[in-house]
Amino acid sequence: MIHISERLKTAAGLIGDGKRLADVGTDHGYVPIYLMEQGRIPCAIAMDINRGPLARAQEHIRRYGMESYIQTRLSDGVAALGAGEADSILIAGMGGGLVIHILEAGSGVCQSVSELVLQPQSELMRVRQFLDESGYVVEAEEMVKEDGKYYPMMRVHYEPSAKKLSPQDQKPSSRDKELLSRDKELFYRYGRFLLEQKHPVLYDYLLWERQIQRGIKEQLGGQEATEQIAARLAEVEHTLEQNEKALAYFDALAFGQV
Repeated sequence: MIHISERLKTAAGLIGDGKRLADVGTDHGYVPIYLMEQGRIPCAIAMDINRGPLARAQEHIRRYGMESYIQTRLSDGVAALGAGEADSILIAGMGGGLVIHILEAGSGVCQSVSELVLQPQSELMRVRQFLDESGYVVEAEEMVKEDGKYYPMMRVHYEPSAKKLSPQDQKPSSRDKELLSRDKELFYRYGRFLLEQKHPVLYDYLLWERQIQRGIKEQLGGQEATEQIAARLAEVEHTLEQNEKALAYFDALAFGQV
């Protein structure tokens, strides 16, 4: 049996059973092999833009006897993936800007599948805002801590009716209206599902973030007041404000106030 990291195992856990998987940026090909061994997917296409990682994936696929079930393709994002070839797309382990680029460049294919599992390594706010404004609906979120690093991830699908609708068209409930107006930036920063589920790893991250930001604020306070320092201090204070709101949201949920 193949052994994979907690990050990859958690991302794999978001992939629906029985889905034909396209693993973008597959690197070693571990996730498709793992899911095949689990009997959770019927087949997969392991894709990477670089020949080196693809060769490693091919070697591992042969080692585990998966050649009949897992194809490999040299591909820039989903460029080599045809519509209808996959039900699920995994994009994990790359920067948020690149995740957005792949979704935009391969919009036809990405919007045609029943789900996408995304694990951006950076720019979470930007990715979540892009999804929200581009018609992608978040179905589930997870978060794991491994080797001292935090990894949020999400499962989404494209829903044309969700794109660029006014609040009146969307007809949210009164509770949703209140939450969205009050906490939209908070959801972009930390993830609505993670907040609503009081996810323990997110809570741990919030405590860590507060400590780090307070330390930065203290350091900045001891420096000569310049325009640049003032701007950075304002940024840190805003982050601390959002962090406090997120922690208060946990408390409110705990006491049934939201």
